[in-house]
Amino acid sequence: MKAMILAAGRGERMRPLTDTLPKPLLKVGGKMLIEYHLEKLKAAGINDVVINHAWLGEKVEQALGDGSHYGLNIQYSAEAEALETAGGIIQALPLLGNSSFIVINGDIFCDYDAASLMAPISGLAHLLLVDNPEHNSQGDFSLTPLGEVKQAGENMLTFSGIGIYHPDLFRNLEKGKRPLAPLLRDAMDKHFVTGTHYQGIWHDIGTPERLNELDLYLKNN
Repeated sequence: MKAMILAAGRGERMRPLTDTLPKPLLKVGGKMLIEYHLEKLKAAGINDVVINHAWLGEKVEQALGDGSHYGLNIQYSAEAEALETAGGIIQALPLLGNSSFIVINGDIFCDYDAASLMAPISGLAHLLLVDNPEHNSQGDFSLTPLGEVKQAGENMLTFSGIGIYHPDLFRNLEKGKRPLAPLLRDAMDKHFVTGTHYQGIWHDIGTPERLNELDLYLKNN
C-alpha cells in the first residue's frame, strides 16, 4: 500500500511562522510535524510515499529528499498553486497506483497505528474520525453503530484528516482545484464510506497556540 501526505496548504492561520516555512515542516517536540507521519508509515511497513506541495514546496523537497533518510521512497507532486485536497490527490493519482492508498494531512499530529489502516476497504473511502475538539464542536460526519459514515446523525464526530481511498473515488475527474468533502458526501449518500472512531491522541495544528500546546505536551510526555 502507498501513502500520500498533504503538504500544499499556505497555512494562513499559522502566519508569520509559515511565511518562510511550510506548515508540515514546523517543529514540535524536536521534530518536524511531517516526520512523525513518515516514521509511523515506515514502522507499518509502508515504503512508498507521495507528498504534494505548493507554497515553498522546494523547502519540503530540500528537507526530506528522496526519503532514504527515513528508509522510504518519497515522490513529489508539485502544484503551481494549492489544488485543495481532492485536486491534489487527482493530480497525484499516477504516482499512487490502482489500489487503495492512505492520505494524511501533513499539519496534524496523531498517535494512531498506521498498520491498522492497511486492511482492505469495502467501499470508496474509510475515514478515521475523532472526538470533536473545541474549534469544531459540531463535528463533520456521523458514524453509525455498523461503521458507516453519514453526512448527519446522532453520533457526530470530526474527520481527523486521515483516510483510506480507492482510486475510483476520483476516477474520471478533471484536474484542477477541487475540495474533498463534496466527493465524500456523494459517496456517503451511496453507502460507500465507512469509518472508525479513533479515541487516541489527535491534534489539528491550525494556530500557533495549538502548535505550542502540542510542543509542550510532547516535551512533557
